[in-house]
Order: sequence, then C-alpha cells, then structure tokens
Amino acid sequence: MDRRGIRVANELLAFLLELAALGALSWWGWAVGPNLAVRLLLTLGAPLLAAVLWGRYAAPRATVKLPLAGVLVVKAVVFLAASAALWAVAGAVAGTVFGAVCLVNTTLAYTVVGRGLDEQRWSGPRP
Repeated sequence: MDRRGIRVANELLAFLLELAALGALSWWGWAVGPNLAVRLLLTLGAPLLAAVLWGRYAAPRATVKLPLAGVLVVKAVVFLAASAALWAVAGAVAGTVFGAVCLVNTTLAYTVVGRGLDEQRWSGPRP
C-alpha cells in the first residue's frame, strides 16, 4: 500500500474513532445517570459537547482555526474523555485500547501520513 492508500485508510479510521468517541460518551451518560432525566441529559449532552468542540476547533473545516498544537489539544481532550468513559462503562481494557488506537491514529495522521503537513495550520518548514 502506498502513502496515499495509508492516508485514506488512516483517515477512515479517524472518522470511525470520532464516531466511536461520541458513542462512548453517550453510553457513559446513560450508564451513570441516577434517573431518567439526568441519563437523557448526559446521554445527549456529553457527545453534543464533544461534537461542538470538535467541529469548532478540530475539524478540517473548523470555524476557529487553531494552530496545530491547539487542534491536537482539542482532539486529546475529546479522545481522553471517551477513553475514560469507556473505562467507566466497559472496563480498563476497552478504555486503554481505545485510547491507544486514537493515539496511534492521530500520531500517524500528523507525522508519517502527513495530514498535518498539508494543512494551513502547519507553520514549520516542509520536509
């Protein structure tokens, strides 16, 4: 598989991880809510908050263009929250594996595969 194929596969995985993060936050909200009203609030509110943060600051067409470091912080916050949510509802292995896959995917996206090098947010010299 060439570099372009790896990039496409990694971006597909990134999209699936983003969806899984929203699902994990929703699952967590349902699991920890003490009553129906709080369950519904957390089930809808936690993934909505993550989606708003992601769309505003970390998405390719984000409304606020952050430097690369800022984008990575937003992604880390969302993925760490989802990992912690999975840890709480599905156990340590699920939370750890999800977090590790997110870390590898994001690292590949901004180093080996080069997504970060192609974005306007990159301010360093091009290799």
